[in-house]
Amino acid sequence: MTYQTPSYAPPDSLQGLLQRGRGLGHLRALDDPAAAAPYVYDCIRQERRWDRQCDARAHYHARLLRDLGLPIGPLLDQLAGDEEAVWRASGVLELLALAGDGEAAEGLRDYVRHGEHWVGVLESIASEWPRAWWEGLREVALERITGEEEEPGAGEPWEHFGITRDAAARQRPQPDPDRERLGTDALLALIADPGTTAGDKVGVLRLLAGRGPRPGLIPLVPLLGSPGADRPLPGVRAALRRLGARAVPEARAWARDERPWLAALGREVLDDHPGPEALPGLLRELADLRHQQEWCGPDVTARRLAHLGPQAADAVPPLRALLLETPHSYERADYLRAIAAIDPGAAEDLYKECLWDCEERTLLIAVAAAPAADPEVRARVVALRDDPLEDPDVRAAAAERAEGFADTAVDPPDTA
Repeated sequence: MTYQTPSYAPPDSLQGLLQRGRGLGHLRALDDPAAAAPYVYDCIRQERRWDRQCDARAHYHARLLRDLGLPIGPLLDQLAGDEEAVWRASGVLELLALAGDGEAAEGLRDYVRHGEHWVGVLESIASEWPRAWWEGLREVALERITGEEEEPGAGEPWEHFGITRDAAARQRPQPDPDRERLGTDALLALIADPGTTAGDKVGVLRLLAGRGPRPGLIPLVPLLGSPGADRPLPGVRAALRRLGARAVPEARAWARDERPWLAALGREVLDDHPGPEALPGLLRELADLRHQQEWCGPDVTARRLAHLGPQAADAVPPLRALLLETPHSYERADYLRAIAAIDPGAAEDLYKECLWDCEERTLLIAVAAAPAADPEVRARVVALRDDPLEDPDVRAAAAERAEGFADTAVDPPDTA
């Protein structure tokens, strides 16, 4: 299927807010459920994400359906559509089932019994639901999998059902238990060893990623190019991001290196930690990206501006406009974080809306920073803590924040 970028309603309209997954869309929908209902269903029926690999919507749509009291019949009907339509509907129904909607749960079980794209749906519910909710489908799976062109993958529910695919298990990277027991210095020595293959270096980088920033990796970066290709090995860029400004001194030398991949990597590190002289160029870049509606990429510029702090005050208006306009919801967190780093006061009025956002990263920022003196913020954080529709990380962050509310002084209500 060819994916076409969808068109969007104006960002300040109810339809446009819901299409973008903004918190203000949820809040306005609560004021007029009847007006919001067709837009909510349309957002689930039509693919409205700018980037399907990053942008989130399922939790947002599930919350809307529940909070607006909308029937799930249209989603059950959508299960008769193509694979993409099924995937959008089933993701929302999965969550509603977890929140106690028995009709949603049975609708998905019935789809596994009779639907065309049942394999993906069964794998998805097995990853999200308690085992007791899906293990009764074993006989259905055993019967239906015979002769299917789409083979089961590895993991649940297939291992529990005794339906495994040896080839899939062999293709999965197997951990090296001896290497996992090595200390950090020994892993760095492996990278420095001329006899270590590129594949083994990638494995070492994966292990180091779980151990936090490792400054000892910085002098070894020139050894981490892909053989025969002008790019670094997978994992190098992520490792440098974890190291932050500590890589800047070495990056100045990399940027002058004759190897194109290393020179480009050095320039990236330097660009990610700009000095005051970079401000005019970054402001122009941000304005150009917004004017051209290049929704993928302003987040990088936003992160770089955030490093400049208050001296980048002129960036706040375009960053705020991007946060409100972009359909690429994944990047909203970077705009919010940049605004807060440049001018904390300019972000305060955004946190309350962002407590209803579709994106986990944005929610986590808002949960941590929304003003606790506001009773509506406190109520919303407690609701997130207890909401079975929310991501576990969001619930945990909300629980931690709610614990601190007892120590926050709140002015008593005016009873005069």
